[in-house]
Amino acid sequence: MFKIKLSKNDIIERLEITDVTAEGNGVGHIAAPDGSGAAVFVSGAVTGDVIRCKIVKEQKSYYYGIILELLTPSPDRADRGCNVKNTCGGCVFRHISYSAELKIKENIVKNAFVRLGKFPEDSFEYEPIEGCTETDGYRNKAQYPVAADRDGKTVCGFYANRSHRVIPCTDCKLQPDIFSDILRFTMEYVNRKHISPYNEKTGTGLLRHIYIRRGYHSGEIAVCFVVRKNISRELCPLGTELMSRFPEIKSVMMNINPANTNVIMGDKLQCIAGEEYITDTMCGNKIILNPLSFYQVNTPQAERLYAIAADYAALTGTEDVLDLYCGAGTIGLSIADRAGHVTGAEIIPEAVVSAKQNAENNNIRNADFICADAGQAAKQLLDSGRKPDVIITDPPRKGCDELTLDSIVKMAPERIVMISCNPATAARDCRYLADKGYRLVRVRAVDMFPAAGHVECVCLMEKEQNLSKKI
Repeated sequence: MFKIKLSKNDIIERLEITDVTAEGNGVGHIAAPDGSGAAVFVSGAVTGDVIRCKIVKEQKSYYYGIILELLTPSPDRADRGCNVKNTCGGCVFRHISYSAELKIKENIVKNAFVRLGKFPEDSFEYEPIEGCTETDGYRNKAQYPVAADRDGKTVCGFYANRSHRVIPCTDCKLQPDIFSDILRFTMEYVNRKHISPYNEKTGTGLLRHIYIRRGYHSGEIAVCFVVRKNISRELCPLGTELMSRFPEIKSVMMNINPANTNVIMGDKLQCIAGEEYITDTMCGNKIILNPLSFYQVNTPQAERLYAIAADYAALTGTEDVLDLYCGAGTIGLSIADRAGHVTGAEIIPEAVVSAKQNAENNNIRNADFICADAGQAAKQLLDSGRKPDVIITDPPRKGCDELTLDSIVKMAPERIVMISCNPATAARDCRYLADKGYRLVRVRAVDMFPAAGHVECVCLMEKEQNLSKKI
């Protein structure tokens, strides 16, 4: 039997790219005379490209390659601008037109439910992806790691793909222009005052990350310095100078994280200038935000996402709604005027405090919030006899745990609306629920992160008996 065997540094003279992965790698195939073959993943390649390729890594059943020569460029190829796109691991689709990127993301979500979730294509309604109107400058939050360059100068930027090597960058295309101005001012101060950057290998140094958040509608900005130990004496003057130079800055905070960990934020926050929080508006509600608050990074697209979720929930004004993984309460509060009552559950205490404050600030009286893990909160409500009509979930990338899913099933809501930042775990969790008496009705991909490899989705599941009544 003929088998394809390539080694590192081998050259493929002509390789046609037929697909692109969620990581932004083009996919080509090399065929053997007996019909067998192997896949080659090529960074920076686009569906429709024909390339001359060099093998750089060999795996058991596939290879990784790089482009030596672009023989025929794909019509989907585009230069969307960025000086560090080839070294920073953030924008995996910046070399692809946005229309082509949307098709890729739409297929990622659909394939997750068909292939991983085992839902037949004709068994649910798959709606067109919701794309963004703003594909640059859309992020309202950024976290920049700080390091020393080869010359000993303190720099900030982003981690290179699959590493903790900092690529210096102060003008990311995904961030508002004012973030760049704030960063440049800050780095000049840090170097002038010799505030040392944190060293992950030795656990020494002071400044770990620079965190910036802006309210999309309010324009208010918060800056937070993540440090290894309390250096308020060094940072308070910087906070004062920042607020003087940039009137949009309303809050300058210091977050202390002494742990030798990949987790960015520590538990201790200290205000060093201005207020302890900023405000923004989400779906018409005033929201207070501190550096520990979860808040969708693309505000106008999050409002579209929540509108889709509200449409799926089909509220009439009387329903009892449970909002799991509620964060600062933005989803539940956005639908409270269409529900009888909303209960949110969130494990982060600061987020629950913010959610309660947000409800009070917006005069929303039919919402309450529980500080607990989603599974424990769901079980607690179940044990108390609570049986909501609609459950909304917005879990982290790992999805829902079994306790949460089992508690949801036992509560027997008429509808389950799942918002997910990971289509694979969403498909897995929907399959679990489908095996327990629910049917997947609608799915829609929502692009929250143009140029990046992530895509969100919204799913609607209904009890089988409810569906049979409609027929």
